[in-house]
Amino acid sequence: MVVARSRARRRRYSVLLVVAVVLTILVLGFADDVSRAAHQAVGPRRSENRSFAQLTNDLVGQENLLDARFTYLVTHGGSLSRPVFAARLTQLADQLPQWSTEAQLLRRPILAHHVNRTIAQVTESLVDGYTALFAAVARALTLPWPPTTTSSTTTLAAQGLLRGAASEWNVARWSLIHEPGAVTLAPLDPASARLSVTTALAALAASPTLALQRSVSVAALRVVPAPLPSSVGRLLLPPTSTMNLGVVARNQAYVVQPCVVSVSLAAGSAPAQREAVRLTLGPLDSYAWVPSSLRVHDGEHATLTVRVSGADGGGTATRTYAVIVAPAG
Repeated sequence: MVVARSRARRRRYSVLLVVAVVLTILVLGFADDVSRAAHQAVGPRRSENRSFAQLTNDLVGQENLLDARFTYLVTHGGSLSRPVFAARLTQLADQLPQWSTEAQLLRRPILAHHVNRTIAQVTESLVDGYTALFAAVARALTLPWPPTTTSSTTTLAAQGLLRGAASEWNVARWSLIHEPGAVTLAPLDPASARLSVTTALAALAASPTLALQRSVSVAALRVVPAPLPSSVGRLLLPPTSTMNLGVVARNQAYVVQPCVVSVSLAAGSAPAQREAVRLTLGPLDSYAWVPSSLRVHDGEHATLTVRVSGADGGGTATRTYAVIVAPAG
């Protein structure tokens, strides 16, 4: 009896030992699975946060660099010529659409504290603010500026947009510091928000190299039939019944210039033949115009006047010629 009881006890002990070992293995396996799942959950978040940080810091770097370049341009650009100044301002404005595209791409995937939504909203505020500031500079200097990029926002309101965007971002940029990856996002520092824009624009407007001096000219005149050799200011034509002209008007200023180009041929007491065209010349641009044929006759003496008149104080350029048509035979 004693031996049987000992054997039964040993069997129960062995069974319990096996059950304990199996349970231990199961628990350790479950813990390993939980640990692995947790690690796998943190890994993608860490990767997303670090990728977001790299792209966002690059965008914020672009925004800070543009602000620094703009501030330098409006405070030190008084020595530049109008075309060079306008080109540099246009280069800055051309970056804004790309910012909007990059900001929209950063909206997904959604990260902790919706920091990606914040950078998108902040960037749109910066785009609106800089658009208004660039347009204000162009208006102050009467520079050609695309109508699609003009803004009714005042300079003070535009600077308020920049300050508000920077303040919002400089709080939100710490959103991921305690998240997987522990990334730090770059700060925004818009110096142009602290700039006295009125004073800067007044200084630019007073610059001799940036001052607008409107001027138009008759750049070239073509006459058919070709005049015979003669003195300056005289058009000696072979026998003909018509005279055809080609006039090239030139805008000699870096500004959009409306003007009127006209030709007039007067001979004796007969009514003068006149024709004119209204056009708008781009900055430093030229335009070639061919008026209708002018009637002449053999042996005629007439006066030809070619004139380019610019609006808004654009000046007037006039060329006057004595036209002599050789007699037949």
